[in-house]
Amino acid sequence: MSSVALTLEGETINARASGALFWPARSVLCVSDLHLGRSERIAREGGHIIPPYENTDTLQRLEDEIRALSPATIICLGDSFDDLAATKSLTEIETDWITRLQAGCEWIWIEGNHDPAPLDLGGTHRETLRIGALTFRHIADGQTTGEISGHYHPKASIQTRSRTVSRACFLFDTSRLIMPAFGTYTGGMKTSKPPLSTMFGKDAQVVLTGKSARRFDLHPSKRSSKPAASRSG
Repeated sequence: MSSVALTLEGETINARASGALFWPARSVLCVSDLHLGRSERIAREGGHIIPPYENTDTLQRLEDEIRALSPATIICLGDSFDDLAATKSLTEIETDWITRLQAGCEWIWIEGNHDPAPLDLGGTHRETLRIGALTFRHIADGQTTGEISGHYHPKASIQTRSRTVSRACFLFDTSRLIMPAFGTYTGGMKTSKPPLSTMFGKDAQVVLTGKSARRFDLHPSKRSSKPAASRSG
């Protein structure tokens, strides 16, 4: 299944297997935490050398989503770059690629904690953005209903008959949703760890990303005939 339909403040939004979010009624595509330039930043700071292919992989997957959905608006929900210096490390091919992706749509960069805003890559810059009943920001404030945010890179595990599967996930309840990181080199935070474990009610659910999108209850006590997301994930 390529996506799972969710309801937030009366709006139907689709959690995609890729980790992107699509709002059909408004033709809005949202991705969070691209962290472009992560391998360059780690090398620059003297860390372990990792293959510098994440920009290509991340941009290709984003292009695939844009081609599949033809959105009118694209929201990058913060931490689009691993730091401000990473915007300067992009190759000409990569900057041209981003320019092509922006063509024909409204492109909005939401400020993150790693990157206040890429200043010379087109699009508009916002700290938060409200569209209808939904509010988009990088870090959840824990108070706003209809809130869509990123930052925490949630990750959950489920126990199947043969093994435990651990993947990046959407984490949500009836009031808010936290998106998975879309970037290739990003890691994740277990849904059992605070603050994720304290931000959501008993009705919280997850949608695991990967080859297919799969929806599960977060708390095992709610499980009926379907598997629930493990708290140890």
